[in-house]
Amino acid sequence: MKNKSLFLAVLFLGFFSVSSVFSQAAKQDALVLYHGGKYREAVLVCEQEIKENPNRIESYVVMCWALVRNKQYAEAEMRAQEGLDISPYDLRLIEVLGEAKYYLGKNAEAMTYFQRYVASAPENGSRMGVSYYYMGEIYIRQARYQHADIALSSAVKKEPQLDTWWTRLGYAREMAGNYSESVSAYDEALRLNPSSVDASRGRERSNAKIR
Repeated sequence: MKNKSLFLAVLFLGFFSVSSVFSQAAKQDALVLYHGGKYREAVLVCEQEIKENPNRIESYVVMCWALVRNKQYAEAEMRAQEGLDISPYDLRLIEVLGEAKYYLGKNAEAMTYFQRYVASAPENGSRMGVSYYYMGEIYIRQARYQHADIALSSAVKKEPQLDTWWTRLGYAREMAGNYSESVSAYDEALRLNPSSVDASRGRERSNAKIR
């Protein structure tokens, strides 16, 4: 009887250890799922993590990234705000809340969060270029093209290999009437992506204005 009890105790501990290992693996999977493009699955893992630990900020961050990528912007906005209620100065949540609000068309609110991010994040912050890009797009929406030029110039300075950003910079400059500078931006976009129709057409328009 004593041996049987000992066997059951060992079996229970073994089961508990295996369950713990699988639980830890599941917690680490959310970011892997996100990077693998499995956004819905990443959200589900994060939701489970938050049930287990409501103050787990990492889970809120990955969840919001996944929700934005999955175009669930209203839910991303809500979840990011919940995370910020727990950790008000988390720059990752501040930036992703800006993205959610941008896609919901809440331009003024989105701008506030992007400005908070660029004002507080280190110069090499991973979302610095993206924040400047979204700020530029908001300024374009508002027809504030000089401001868009400044923001998008900062964006391409941070991440100079994105032809679409150079194209948007060219457009902002074109709309502001800075045609020579617009051509320069379109040229860079075409250098990075010679098949860009938007950059090619923008360059033609700007060159026609110069002539």
